[in-house]
Amino acid sequence: MPLVPTWPDILLRLGLAVAAGAAVGFNREERSQAAGLRTTMLVCLAAALMMVLANELLDTTGKDASKFAQIDVLRLPLGVLSGIGFIGGGAIVRRGDIVTGVTTAATIWFMTCVGLCFGAGRLGLGVGATVTALFVLWVLKWADLRIPRKFHATFSVRAQRSGLAEGDLRRELAEAGNRIIAWGVTYEDGGRSYEARAEVEWRGRQEERGREPAFVKAIAERPAVLRAEWAPKPTDG
Repeated sequence: MPLVPTWPDILLRLGLAVAAGAAVGFNREERSQAAGLRTTMLVCLAAALMMVLANELLDTTGKDASKFAQIDVLRLPLGVLSGIGFIGGGAIVRRGDIVTGVTTAATIWFMTCVGLCFGAGRLGLGVGATVTALFVLWVLKWADLRIPRKFHATFSVRAQRSGLAEGDLRRELAEAGNRIIAWGVTYEDGGRSYEARAEVEWRGRQEERGREPAFVKAIAERPAVLRAEWAPKPTDG
């Protein structure tokens, strides 16, 4: 990083920061996600501006590059990253059984790092980081949607024992590929009917998480079943 950056150098750094923020922001904007075009541009530009300002405020009178060995250059970027953490933390929201905003928070934090790279004059590092971010946000998005993952759900069934015994219900859940983690049952009407509540672990893709599996509908349509409820549990955020 030059001790006294020229105006063309400063404009190049800030211009690349804006371009990097726009590239990543466009990806977010087209998916109607938070931290879109303007947000990522402003975050990246602000981080770059802080690094340029630190460069400008260094007292360089009568000194050469070898005289700055004792200056702690990490204080400013660490302060910027700590401050941006409050914005990122506010972007993470839990709505019912879904945690949202984690990728938004990570994007804001990452674009701050990219802005610091450009502001420090490390243009190659900033460009490489931007390209990597676009790869992660665009290409790996499709891979993420297709990765099978484990989910947890609560399955409650009220049924008549004569048409669907408790053991048969457990066997059907297991045959559908579920792992029963917890099981509770309450018998009613002198043992003629019961209400079973099972916590099950099942595997599926992300888009399938909010849907009722096929076996739930099959069990609910049994004549002996009086009620069947399927409730997915929150994922770990």
